Amino acid sequence: MSNEQKENKMGVMPVRQLIVTMALPMMVSMLVQALYNIVDSIFVSYIGEDALTAVTLAYPIQNLMIAFGSGTGVGMNALLSRSLGEKNQKRADAAANNTMVIMLINMAIFILFGLFGAEPFIRSQTDDAQIIAYGSVYLHYICILSVGLFCQMYFERLLQATGRTLLSMYSQITGAVINIILDPMLIFGIGIFPELGVEGAAIATVFGQTAASCLGLFMNKKYNPDVHISLRGMAHPSGKIIGKIYYVGIPSTLMIAVGSLMTYLMNGILMAFSSTATAVFGVYFKLQSFVFMPVIGLNNGIVPVLAYNYGAQKKDRIYEALRFSIRLAFCIMLCGTILFETIPGPLLSIFNASDEMLAIGIPALRIIAIHFPIAGICIVMGSIFQAFSRSMNSLIVSVCRQLVVLIPAAALLARTGVLMNVWWAFPIAEVVSLTISTILFRRLMREVVDPM
Repeated sequence: MSNEQKENKMGVMPVRQLIVTMALPMMVSMLVQALYNIVDSIFVSYIGEDALTAVTLAYPIQNLMIAFGSGTGVGMNALLSRSLGEKNQKRADAAANNTMVIMLINMAIFILFGLFGAEPFIRSQTDDAQIIAYGSVYLHYICILSVGLFCQMYFERLLQATGRTLLSMYSQITGAVINIILDPMLIFGIGIFPELGVEGAAIATVFGQTAASCLGLFMNKKYNPDVHISLRGMAHPSGKIIGKIYYVGIPSTLMIAVGSLMTYLMNGILMAFSSTATAVFGVYFKLQSFVFMPVIGLNNGIVPVLAYNYGAQKKDRIYEALRFSIRLAFCIMLCGTILFETIPGPLLSIFNASDEMLAIGIPALRIIAIHFPIAGICIVMGSIFQAFSRSMNSLIVSVCRQLVVLIPAAALLARTGVLMNVWWAFPIAEVVSLTISTILFRRLMREVVDPM
């Protein structure tokens, strides 16, 4: 067998074909993920606008859970993919096993929050008794039964790190489809199921996540020979390996967690206008995920490619992967902008929007969508920060965009007393993000890639 045949496909397959092979299944799975998030909110909206607002207020904690799981997964993938590129099997296995230990710790943190912090968190954002009741029960289930979420993310990241993104797609689609099927049954009491309302939406979500995690475990054990996960490996955690994972993972975690803080603060700004304005913000987040998720899937698909070729010192492949991915991300996001600009009313009507919600939401979607193509470029630029263990760069960009610029801009614009002005904070923040991303990206390429 030749050396080329022995090497992982990330080092030898034509770059464009590789990115399509790696990223397309993940983009499809992320689209399905976005679809089931949208469907989830659509069903909740038919309980009432208060229920939709409650789920919006709960979102920062859901996003924080994703931050912990995804950030840890990014740290693992960077170390694991580079180790495979360097043919260091022992370190690759250690990365996988130590990450599971971290995931168990993450899980314990959110179980405790679900037991003691869910209701106080919702109360900190509203004094409406109905919204508090809906939001508290939703967060209670989502956090206490978070084992499915964290295990699903762990097993999917293992498949992605070794180039098996098609299998990762199967896992995500399975969880999404189960959630979509169970949502109406548990929310409205269809067939043998009781009518549980918002509680049913939460149960459907965690049940789908748990099913996906079980499938992910099976596929890793049966179809992923590149990494060996075992209870023995988890029983002896390595401080050195965990430190390497956290070195990349903590900045990535904080980068996503910044989004939770931004959402929490933005909810407060909008609640000062009305709960409907907050509901519009929640609907926007669900709708924009349908545009952003494919690009995030593209990002997740190219991180292992960049990390592997960084370990293998293949500069030309790194450049080609970045050029192709930036163009693809820009085109995807441009389509999203066109969609939001042309049919904002029908998009909002999917969520049982009232006349007031339509009046607020239509100009909001059109204003915010201006920044989508810029955001796509920034997301792909951030992929090389993750792949090259420079996640601090991504954290700097995220903090500047969402906390240093977006929230202060939104707060200042809110002082005009005109709600529509607040939405302009999003395009303003993204222009700043592009500027900072470009500076950091050029510096990294000059210092790390060019000397290869």
